[in-house]
Amino acid sequence: MMSTCRCEGEHLADRRFAIIGHRAKSNGKLNINDLAGSGGRMDVLVRAINSALFLSHGIRKDTHITIHMMGGEGPPRRIWFDGAKVWGLHPDERAIAGHIAKVIAEPAPARGHWVEHQPGIWHSGGDLSVTLNEWSKEGVEMVKLDAEATAFSEHYNTTIPSSIGFFLSDDQPFSDAENILLKKYTNPISLGKKWVQGHTAIGVVHHLLDSIIDQQ
Repeated sequence: MMSTCRCEGEHLADRRFAIIGHRAKSNGKLNINDLAGSGGRMDVLVRAINSALFLSHGIRKDTHITIHMMGGEGPPRRIWFDGAKVWGLHPDERAIAGHIAKVIAEPAPARGHWVEHQPGIWHSGGDLSVTLNEWSKEGVEMVKLDAEATAFSEHYNTTIPSSIGFFLSDDQPFSDAENILLKKYTNPISLGKKWVQGHTAIGVVHHLLDSIIDQQ
């Protein structure tokens, strides 16, 4: 395992996603043949990573995604995939899950302390509150995806912030405690009145942001 620490002030991606895996296994052995069962719906997180990072041919260099694994034994863990630096990652669910399995087989770092496991893949102890605090300090404009909120176009039409991050949940809704935290840090925005799966929502966000950039 690489031991380089993520440094404050380091250039980070302009487009960010964070997804909460309420039952996702944070430590131990991950069975990549049973991501939805014993993995604690790890399949939802894997599909989110795929949608966040991969183009038809290549990886989005302007994007990263942090997955939050809150289930299983041991403390919560976060894994951060940086599209600008990651290599050896392929758009296949089992392959992505294999990288996650290698990370969670290692002891979780301290809360808020990022350790590079391999190029472009970091892990840290901590939960949603830690990520919100980190992104706030880094000047990220933060958005909670919520079908019942005001439309995306009412917030972002012709311009987008230089750094923007989107929070979404797995197959379970955000808890009351998580919603209290999110209300403090984020603006709720809707992609439409129908609830869609997380990886689909990420694809829609990319399309909307790409469309705004193409018009500039």
